[in-house]
Amino acid sequence: MPSREDTSVDQTRPVVRPTHQDEIAEAGSELIGGRSGRWSRLGSTALTPVGVIALVAVGMFALGMVQKLPCYNWAWFRGAGSQYTHACYSDIPHLYVARGFSDGLVPYFDRLAGDMQYLEYPVLTGVFMQIASWLTPGGDVQHREQMYWMVNAGMLMICAVIIAVCVARTHRRRPWDGLLVALAPAFVLTATINWDLLAVALTAAAMLMWSRKRTLAFGILIGLATAAKLYPVFLLGPLLVLCWRAGKWREFGLAALGAAGSWLVVNLPVMIFAPEGWSKFYTFSEERGIDFGSFWLVITQRTGMSIETSTVNHISELLMVLLCAGIAALTLMAPRRPRFAQLAFLVVAAFILVNKVYSPQYVLWLIPLAVLARPRWRDFLIWQACEVMYFLGIWMYLAYTTSGDKHQGLPAEGYQLAIVLHLLGTLYLCAVVVRDILVPERDVVRRDGSDDPSGGVLDGSADVFVLGRAAHPPRYAQPAVEGPRVDWGAGHGPAAD
Repeated sequence: MPSREDTSVDQTRPVVRPTHQDEIAEAGSELIGGRSGRWSRLGSTALTPVGVIALVAVGMFALGMVQKLPCYNWAWFRGAGSQYTHACYSDIPHLYVARGFSDGLVPYFDRLAGDMQYLEYPVLTGVFMQIASWLTPGGDVQHREQMYWMVNAGMLMICAVIIAVCVARTHRRRPWDGLLVALAPAFVLTATINWDLLAVALTAAAMLMWSRKRTLAFGILIGLATAAKLYPVFLLGPLLVLCWRAGKWREFGLAALGAAGSWLVVNLPVMIFAPEGWSKFYTFSEERGIDFGSFWLVITQRTGMSIETSTVNHISELLMVLLCAGIAALTLMAPRRPRFAQLAFLVVAAFILVNKVYSPQYVLWLIPLAVLARPRWRDFLIWQACEVMYFLGIWMYLAYTTSGDKHQGLPAEGYQLAIVLHLLGTLYLCAVVVRDILVPERDVVRRDGSDDPSGGVLDGSADVFVLGRAAHPPRYAQPAVEGPRVDWGAGHGPAAD
């Protein structure tokens, strides 16, 4: 969403209100008195759409912290079962002790006791964890574990607000889409399980920078995000193909250079002075066997067949290459150049679908990309319902496996169903995004005649290379007239930010 000083926006085009275009959003607005009227002046006060979204994000994050209270108070410290039956598990307090932060060990440089040997997280995440440990007050071990989680929750809340605000501002005329991020049930439930929100926030900020044509800033942020988690680097793949189709080689080169440079700035000191600790993340990822949430686990549990880790790695890598090739072909053959957010969502979803593990917090990677790719409340909520079912399913399954002869919780067959629901929900959202690419008039973001609001230098650019069709400049359709759904009232332009 542009600032009031931004004069690059066509001020004759109003801010899109979901309650005027989306039947689910319209129905949900009845809880707060119905959709806004034609002559309302949103943004005429200090409480702008972005401000509302930031406040909602804080409120929902706080509710997620409340959901963790049973674990905070006692369940983290009294055996494994209770934290699973209350669905409030978090890695954060446990790794405070298990990864040496409670003993003052330095990540990557100091060797840990046991088989892990070194911290198994990327460097920037390790820095985040270390800063939180410095801010943790003293006391007995249990008190410090509680405070460590609380300090991390505060830092992660800042990341959550950054994500929601960046999504709200990426599509200039669609700030209210950020509410989907702030209200996402899976976002609330998984935000403090691990440290993924750091990488997600950096990626969301990178998407915002790209939409503002700040190519180098985008690259730097993607490099930093990749230094916190591996998945953001995959966004450079679809961007390469989009820039190929649009002939924007210089811009892609600058973005790639910025990403490589910022990643090296973070990683190089640890690579040089603690190479064994630095490499632990990569060796652990390679050596890790089939784990929770993957279709591989369903196969092994249903068949009783053991699959070698090396075999799983090779097949997963091959599947990922094939899916990326398919996304590239789709990009070059689509009747209209796909939007960057659509392809970013597809490539990260492909990685999640073929991976040998799916931790419940991995849904955080997809939420902001899904909102930018397909901001339809019905489709988003269908997917979120599947993810919430998976969130409950994994904890109930772990409760079952730790309850001994009591057999309390969800047996393997029920957990397999939860995994299938997660996979089907993600595939459903991928399918509607692909349909929007193949049938651009179904894309709600382009319904008003926009090209690619998150595309930056790609927005409005003519094609220079396509497959199967002659290159042509982008065709801007007039906004579809949908009666009361299209609001052309005054006062809803850039000043509404």
